[in-house]
Amino acid sequence: MSETIRPFVEADEEHVVALWHATGLVVPWNDPHRDIARKLTTQPELFLVAERSGQLLGTVMAGYDGHRGWVNYLAVAQAAQGGGLGRRLMEAVEEALAGRGCAKVNLQVRAGNAAAMAFYEALGYRRDAVVSYGKRLVWDGPAAGAGCVAYEKDTGRAEVQAP
Repeated sequence: MSETIRPFVEADEEHVVALWHATGLVVPWNDPHRDIARKLTTQPELFLVAERSGQLLGTVMAGYDGHRGWVNYLAVAQAAQGGGLGRRLMEAVEEALAGRGCAKVNLQVRAGNAAAMAFYEALGYRRDAVVSYGKRLVWDGPAAGAGCVAYEKDTGRAEVQAP
């Protein structure tokens, strides 16, 4: 039985958030509910989910700024991993971006996530010779603005520390 890939609908939210937690995509400084709410205000048609027999098995979120596309929140339920669903989700979102005139897609992988890096490389993605910078404008975490983020160099993990 194959999966259906379709745009996200609000009834998917709790299942999506549970999947993101189960696959390790949620970090303390991002509230997944707020990320979904923000996405629904901008190009909601680029937020896709995959389901089989009514069970949500995967997600991918993308955006296009007129210059480049970005992919976020690719997740596949552990039970569905290894069957090509991640590849099909990426193909679907790449097709949607290409249909908008997007010439290049960017994504970020957390340092140390060798499995994700191998996955994207198998899809034809290559490391760019760039350094990624970020600046948090909104803190969604439970200790909003009260703590700082401590990084573990070897694992790439981060956690909120008390001030």
